[in-house]
Amino acid sequence: LPLMPPQNMDSLDLFSHLYPTSNSRDGRKEDGSKLKRSLNAMIESDKKEYIKSYSSNFSAAPNATEQSVKETPTNVAPARTYKFTLDTFQQEAVNFIEKGESVLVAAHTSAGKTAVAEYAIAKSLRDGQRVIYTSPIKALSNQKFRDLQEEFQDVGLMTGDMTINPNATCLIMTTEILRSMLYRGAEILREVAWVIYDEVHYMRDKERGVVWEESIILLPHKVRFVFLSATIPNAKEFVGWVSALHHQPCHVVYTEYRPVPLQHFLFPAAAEGLYLVVDEQGRFREDNFQKAMNLLQPVPEETTTGSGKKSRPPKPTKQLSSDLLRVVKLVMDRELDPCIVFSFSKKDCESYALQMARMDFNSEEEKDVVEQVFLNAMEALSEDDKVLPQVVTILPLLKRGVGIHHGGLLPILKEVIEILFQEGLIKCLFATETFSIGINMPAKTVVFTRARKFDGKESRWITSGEYIQMSGRAGRRGKDDKGIVIQMLDEKMEPEVAKGMIYGASDPLMSSYHVSFNMVLNMLRVEDANPENLVKSSFYQFQQEKDAPLLELQADELEREASAVSVAEEALVAESQSWLALRRQARREVSAEVMQPQRCLPFLQLGRLVFVAAGDRVWGWAAVKRVLKGTAARGVNLPFVGRDGVFSEGGSDAAEDFVVELFLEVRLTAGGDERSVASVFAQSEQAAVEECKESGRTQKKRKVEAAGESGSSVKLLLVSLGAIEALSAIRLTIPHGGTHPSAAAAVQKSLREVLRRFQAPTPESPEAFEEGEERGNVPLLDPVEAQGLAEGAFRALLQRCEDLSSRLALSRQALQQRLPARKDRLQALQSYAVKMRLREQGSALRVKARESQVAVMKDELRKMKKVLRRLDYISSEGVLGLKGKFSCELSTGDEIVLTNMVFDGVFNDLTADQTVGLLSCFVHKEPGKETGPIEERSLQGPYRQLQAAARSVASL
Repeated sequence: LPLMPPQNMDSLDLFSHLYPTSNSRDGRKEDGSKLKRSLNAMIESDKKEYIKSYSSNFSAAPNATEQSVKETPTNVAPARTYKFTLDTFQQEAVNFIEKGESVLVAAHTSAGKTAVAEYAIAKSLRDGQRVIYTSPIKALSNQKFRDLQEEFQDVGLMTGDMTINPNATCLIMTTEILRSMLYRGAEILREVAWVIYDEVHYMRDKERGVVWEESIILLPHKVRFVFLSATIPNAKEFVGWVSALHHQPCHVVYTEYRPVPLQHFLFPAAAEGLYLVVDEQGRFREDNFQKAMNLLQPVPEETTTGSGKKSRPPKPTKQLSSDLLRVVKLVMDRELDPCIVFSFSKKDCESYALQMARMDFNSEEEKDVVEQVFLNAMEALSEDDKVLPQVVTILPLLKRGVGIHHGGLLPILKEVIEILFQEGLIKCLFATETFSIGINMPAKTVVFTRARKFDGKESRWITSGEYIQMSGRAGRRGKDDKGIVIQMLDEKMEPEVAKGMIYGASDPLMSSYHVSFNMVLNMLRVEDANPENLVKSSFYQFQQEKDAPLLELQADELEREASAVSVAEEALVAESQSWLALRRQARREVSAEVMQPQRCLPFLQLGRLVFVAAGDRVWGWAAVKRVLKGTAARGVNLPFVGRDGVFSEGGSDAAEDFVVELFLEVRLTAGGDERSVASVFAQSEQAAVEECKESGRTQKKRKVEAAGESGSSVKLLLVSLGAIEALSAIRLTIPHGGTHPSAAAAVQKSLREVLRRFQAPTPESPEAFEEGEERGNVPLLDPVEAQGLAEGAFRALLQRCEDLSSRLALSRQALQQRLPARKDRLQALQSYAVKMRLREQGSALRVKARESQVAVMKDELRKMKKVLRRLDYISSEGVLGLKGKFSCELSTGDEIVLTNMVFDGVFNDLTADQTVGLLSCFVHKEPGKETGPIEERSLQGPYRQLQAAARSVASL
């Protein structure tokens, strides 16, 4: 392929559709019910319920609606006939393809989706058009090449390992190859009419999913699509994106039908046999599940390592290996082979397979055939490659009917193993999860060695989608009446977890799109192509925008609710509340000066009254017990109020320099103003009272925390200095330094008296909170005389507070004249608060809707371009330099670090072995415990250079 598009080629043909288009969506609610039906129920009258067909609105056909094609057009001979009767969903998809319209076929593994792809290929060959078949992994590409070559002959293969017949009409390739061709503007793409995406649900993969999105976006509008996928609950959303992106109809043919029913068994560690937990009718056997769980130990507790990561105690691998031997032997004795054993580690696959070396599943004739096939295939290798450890050690296993399949094997070994498995010469195959993706190699039995999977962050139960994908390999259509799934367990599992794993819905197809340096460089390589337009066209952007109409509708509903709220004398109430908000803001500004540590700490003695208010919450007056430094406060297990008003029960924030421990009176029952502290403590306090009653303890035993039977309680809590709004001139007398059990009762009595005398609200009478008089007339500490704040700016701020208080008082008087009864005024204030809250919620939803429509990842793109300019990959005008052109050719590993190393000459003096060893650092992802310094001296220097290059890039 050329490095740059030919000059005579209109490169904009491939990228002109990246500019934003109107995204019209189908507003119908998706029917989430599962369509599990038996084959006998698949009759024509039931087709609409069994098959879902959907096409989004698009500019080329604005009147497109939900439709169902019943018959193939009679004026054109079918492109392909089948020896068997197509299932309903297959015929439905074939009809759409014959009409020349894109289709998504979502069905379970082994349901027969390949027949649909074959028809699209046959149609392209009949019409003299080129077709591309993409797959997520090389193993699937190899298998499809073998199968389709036998069927259609004119088939080529393009993967990272090999290229065969690249000018064929039907090209099989990995999705990465297709994206690379699109980046380079390959001439062959002008002839492509159909593109088939196998296992398109792989688009949710965090690392590689972006490849699917970009290739779909970059393909011309004239191309039609066939998407093959496992069942996905948001299939309509995906085809809606494709329809809006390419201005063409895209249909969904969706079925939950499974041709071969499954039986699910559990094998507890050290058990004597299998336990059937779900039969072929889908019934959950609760009694068998509990019997299996009774044989297991409870889930081990998680421990925290020094680095802060959570880990579990090591698993008894010897026990697991012994159990696996017994399970495989049981499978073979009951003639349930062939069997696929799934493990989530390449190393475990090899370890388990080697332990099967004493078992022999093949006859002498089968061993001879295996050896002949293997040796014939290895003739393609060089003499050096023939003695590689993989090649030498795997033949004895294959002859015994045991195979290994994972991404670490040589491509030719994987291909031989796939052929042997298809021919029934491998009875037990140990494979990683990738073997379940698309490869049409079902078995009679599937075994899971573990129910947990390490996903790079934590060890978790496998999801329902993962379980469905792998367990779907059990049961061969036309050969088995049922498939067998065996889950090995070495720890207890809740029934809900098991049911969710087996019955749960498939994982939705969520975009994993992210910008990368490789994408930015390749887009800058094409004239007039803009990376931002690629991002705007992504499925990620589409999913961000899809909720905008709903958010707008919710905002409209909240506006209607707000308009329906009646407020007496609304104009006066609004004016009064606006003055109140301005005064609160001014008081916060005064507090910011008064509560500076050097000014306030000398006055925070035992018993000092302080007013707590932070964020939008008013907590009221409280008495100081002591002042703690931030480090000391972190060891005190008390509720904490931060400077932003956020309440937490887990202790103070580590960022606080000083924290004040206070006595605060709260109610024991819920109710009253939501800004008061009572609403925060009410539920937990009431629960504590009920707990006391149930345990038979008397109210007297709770006097450390509560006093009297007045419905209130004095509690201790920690408060940030920033959450204290004012200091009072009053200090309460607290006996015994506040440590004696009687201190709480004394504080409550004294505080009640102060609040009564100075007309401040109590937790039991929060009306003044509503009226904005939460401080009452409690005298404040004079900041000018006592604290020495005599600056002109501060005096002006104090004067502003007084002016705002005067204006608020006048407004309150006017409101009092119109509403003399205090009850009516409180009702008006409460109604106004409800109205404003609804409007604020509506405004927040509108802001969220606008934000969802703003192009995502703008900052990431801008920062990446800045880094590329600083590293001389691109010029200030965005033109690629030599380093940028070189980096475009790298699609694996960290292209920036690797390019810098190449241009710094790190590889110049290395041998081939040393180069391969160093490059392995860019691609190795297998989790392992072997960590430590590199023992090979010749690699220590290059490895240090690699680390230095990585640090240099990271510092940008």
